[in-house]
Amino acid sequence: MILLDYNNAIIQDVLTSRLNGEKTDALDMTVVDFDGVTYEIKTPNRKTELYVSLRWGCYQELVQFGANAILQREYAEYLAASPEPNYDVTLVIDLETVPADEATRTALIQKISLLKRNLLAAPFEQAFSEQEQYEDADKPNPSSPLMAVHYREEEAIYIQSKHDRVTVIFSTTFKDETDKIFGKVFLQEFVDVRRRRALQAPQVLFTTREPPRELAHLNLRDSDDISYLTFVLSPRHFEKGDVREETISRIQIFRDYLHYHIKCSKAYMHTRMRARVRDFLKVLNRAKPEITAEKKTISGKSFVRA
Repeated sequence: MILLDYNNAIIQDVLTSRLNGEKTDALDMTVVDFDGVTYEIKTPNRKTELYVSLRWGCYQELVQFGANAILQREYAEYLAASPEPNYDVTLVIDLETVPADEATRTALIQKISLLKRNLLAAPFEQAFSEQEQYEDADKPNPSSPLMAVHYREEEAIYIQSKHDRVTVIFSTTFKDETDKIFGKVFLQEFVDVRRRRALQAPQVLFTTREPPRELAHLNLRDSDDISYLTFVLSPRHFEKGDVREETISRIQIFRDYLHYHIKCSKAYMHTRMRARVRDFLKVLNRAKPEITAEKKTISGKSFVRA
């Protein structure tokens, strides 16, 4: 199975060819990403000016949790004053003023291809900052309001910070009966693996249908199709620097990895089943008795082979 990247590979490839001067023709492309994200890449006015726009159903929720501050921090000089129609964010890259240094140019391409990841990082960064403040607070057992990001239809990420931890809850749906079985097995494995050997990993809790107590006050849909997976992150999991950034990136794509592995497992089982059927057919063909029949020689004489 392949490893899923944190960035959008198509955006990266297109920007690489454009910023390196490999292609200069007019461009108008729509790209679909995980979680209902839609990108648009085009050269609307002149071929040396590239627009990269993003549309996401949960964008306004992310704005409430600090997405605009992240956009200003990461893309200030490229951020358009007003996005393209029907899009939430637009970045404008002038191809005539791109960095001449290859390493700097590569870093810029990588940053733009991480636009979705950086937007979804907003509630995580807010939760981690709140937890750091709570560690020094005099109030006993402080906690922040629950942040909910409905990043997919019927699915959401819930994040809440407390004085000693940050809790991240994924709700995910399995509409196919086979997916339900695989999903429950995989999700339970996340719980069991930490008990056996991965003691440095976050604590993981898994429930089906019944939401965790952090979500008890919400009027969530009651269905056997819904499962909840809770990650309990301790401060060592989000230390400032590379550890924090890697934690945010990995936990964001958890849902994509889960469903990707389910599809791969189903494909693998189907392949094994087809191979096993072929083997059985070979055995049956070898065991087929030969039918006794009258045969003739080249001269026309009849005989029966014993």
